[in-house]
Amino acid sequence: MSKVDVIMPQMGESIAEGTLTRWLKEIGETVARDEDLFEISTDKVDADIPSPVAGTLVEILVEEGATVEVNTVVARIDTEAGAAAPSEPKPAADPVVETPEPAPPVAAEAEAVAAPVAPAEPPAPVAPAASTGGIESREERIQGKSTPLVRKIASEHGVNLADVAGSGIAGRVTRDDILAHIETGAVASPAAPAAAPTTPGTPAPAPATVAAPAATPGQPGTMQVPIHGTTLDIRIPSVPIREGDTVEEMSRVRLRTMEHMLMSRRISAHVTSVNEVDFEHVVRLRKKLKPKFAEQGVKLTYGPFIMKAVIEALREYPIVNASVDGTRVVYRRDINLGIAVAVADGKELIVPVLKNADQLSLMGLTTGANDLAEKARTKTLDFADIEGGTFTITNVGVFGNQFGMPIINQPQVAILGTGVIEKRPVVVQDTMRNDVVGIRHMSYFGLSYDHRVVDGAIAAFWLNKVKDVLENFPEDMI
Repeated sequence: MSKVDVIMPQMGESIAEGTLTRWLKEIGETVARDEDLFEISTDKVDADIPSPVAGTLVEILVEEGATVEVNTVVARIDTEAGAAAPSEPKPAADPVVETPEPAPPVAAEAEAVAAPVAPAEPPAPVAPAASTGGIESREERIQGKSTPLVRKIASEHGVNLADVAGSGIAGRVTRDDILAHIETGAVASPAAPAAAPTTPGTPAPAPATVAAPAATPGQPGTMQVPIHGTTLDIRIPSVPIREGDTVEEMSRVRLRTMEHMLMSRRISAHVTSVNEVDFEHVVRLRKKLKPKFAEQGVKLTYGPFIMKAVIEALREYPIVNASVDGTRVVYRRDINLGIAVAVADGKELIVPVLKNADQLSLMGLTTGANDLAEKARTKTLDFADIEGGTFTITNVGVFGNQFGMPIINQPQVAILGTGVIEKRPVVVQDTMRNDVVGIRHMSYFGLSYDHRVVDGAIAAFWLNKVKDVLENFPEDMI
């Protein structure tokens, strides 16, 4: 045989792992080159992964539901024509494979990386139920049918899988089943004291009447954050949990966002500069163009005008469209704009990327950004939609904020936070060049940049260029 390794792909520059959610082929089946072989779920997208070669699937090394690091070998394919199926067939006891629901995608103000928060002390593994005379118990059957991911979650939360109602095929407990079980509060708090033993005839105290302690300890943990090819263990402190507090586990999206933000703060020397922009000219121009865009079913916002100004500034100051590779600066040829989009009612953030934005017209920027935002909200982004960003724009003004000082989206070196566009009294000149107070549409722009490679002067020049383009937006840029 001539075997070829199939690996877990890296679905983004800062994605460190992926969950294999479903195999689309079984051992012994033939597969064509570029034919979908398995499904994965990462922090940002769910995707079908094609086979790198044509041949016969002879080994499956990673089970469905398992989360592994990128570049892990998940299977092997025999590329020789007429290769025989492996001598060991699939066990007959488990002929049906459940398709678990994909894990929710993740976002961030940046792409997320690393492993989820682990408790300070690893929980003891769930002991298997004792076997009765060679007859498999219900606990053993459930344990055998659940995926490694489900068993891991159960172990971390001290859940006995026999207590969870399975909705999967043949009663299998799925990821959603175990998470729903935990969310219902069926799991006892690790900090809760053990119940005192009672003697016969003595009624047990009613839990509802027992006053909760003033505070219980939280759960400290350690987060592993990848930095320049290594990992840094970051201690996550605990906090007291008081009576009436509500406690919930972070989603994968939230965990990855936390990891990525911590990583970015430790890598880049963050500095923020702020400039004020007069939007009066753009307001009038947008009002003029809106009917034309509406005829083509496109809603024109201020976003594309800002993108055009950003592109012009990035062309003039390419250091802001760069990345740092050790002690080298990598100047990006393409201008790929990351557009931060709030999802899940504002609880999560994802950053789809508008590729080759410098080659698009105002209409192209409008339709491209609108399409990506809709795909982000409907969770239909794919790998190509989130990779390769060179500069990010986040609009804090959509929530009414004056300006923001966002954290840089690694491996980029700058990010622009745009504030609310609103009418303000400002000093302007009349036709006689006299200073007067006028009402203008104004906004604050905050540029966070990496002081390792971008100095304050360059940041100021860059912001001034953006300001100049917006305040004198030329017709030929439409």
